[in-house]
Amino acid sequence: MSTNNKKLMALFGLKWNPFQPDVPTEAIYRRNELQSFLWRVENLVLDGGIASITGESGYGKSVALRIIDEQLKGLREVTVARIDRPQSGLPDFFRELGDLFGVPLRVSNRYGGFQALRKKWRSHIESTLLRPVLLIDEAQSMQTVTLSELRLLAADEFDSRRILTIVLAGDLRLAERLKEVELMPLARRVRCRLTLGALSDDEMKKMLDHALVAAGNKQLMTAGVIDAVVAHSAGSPSTMMNTADELLAKAIATEKNQIDEKLFFETYETPKSRPIKAAAQSRR
Repeated sequence: MSTNNKKLMALFGLKWNPFQPDVPTEAIYRRNELQSFLWRVENLVLDGGIASITGESGYGKSVALRIIDEQLKGLREVTVARIDRPQSGLPDFFRELGDLFGVPLRVSNRYGGFQALRKKWRSHIESTLLRPVLLIDEAQSMQTVTLSELRLLAADEFDSRRILTIVLAGDLRLAERLKEVELMPLARRVRCRLTLGALSDDEMKKMLDHALVAAGNKQLMTAGVIDAVVAHSAGSPSTMMNTADELLAKAIATEKNQIDEKLFFETYETPKSRPIKAAAQSRR
C-alpha cells in the first residue's frame, strides 16, 4: 500500500481515492441515459451493428467505454477487443485487428487479412450466436479510409447481416465527421447513440455522493463544499473530480479529517487586487 493510500485510510477511512479515474467500476455513477445505452449495446451483441458515444472532453466518454468493456466481458462467451491506436493507417490497423482476434495477417496481402478476420468472426458467431465486440476510443482520430474499411469488414451477405459489434467513442469532431459524404454509409448504420453533455447540479451531486459512499466515507465532504465544487465545475464531471482530488490532497497535507468550505476557498479564492493608490505609494 502506498503512503498516500495509508493516509487515506488513516485520515478518512477510504477504501480508495474516490476522485481518481481508476476507481472500481462499481464506484462509477451511471446516469439514466448511460444505463439505457448499456442495455442497447448488450442487444447489439446479439445482432451486430454500430453504436456511438460523442461529447465534449471531460463529460465521460472514456468512462462509458470502460463500463461497457467490463460489463460485456462479464457475459458468457462474449469476445471484447479494444483498439489502442485509432489513428493508424490501414496496414497497422489490420495488424492490430489480427493481434486482437488471434488472426495471423500478412500486410502485403490485405485481401487475405480481410477474409481471415471475417472467417474468424463468422466462426465465433456459429459457435456462440454472439457477435465479437470492438471498442474504439478517440474515434475522431481515425482515417476516413479506415472507418470505411471497418464498415465493410463488419457487413456480410450484401449488408443483410452484421458480423461485428462496434462501439465508436469520440469528441464532437466524430459527430461532424459522420456527416461527411464519404462516411454517410457508416453513419446510416449507427444503431444507437449516446451524446454526453453538461450535467445538472443535481446529477453532479448524485455523482459525487455515489463516489463518496462507494469509497467508504459519505461524510468526507460537507454539504457546503459539495455545493461549491459543483458550482465551480460548470456541469463537467471531469472538472468536478479533479477539483475534489486537489482538495483531498490539500486535506491530507494539512491533516484535516474533512473537506469543508474553508479549505475550498483557501484553495480557489482569487487573491484580491491591491488598491491602485496603495500600490503606487509602495513604489515611491
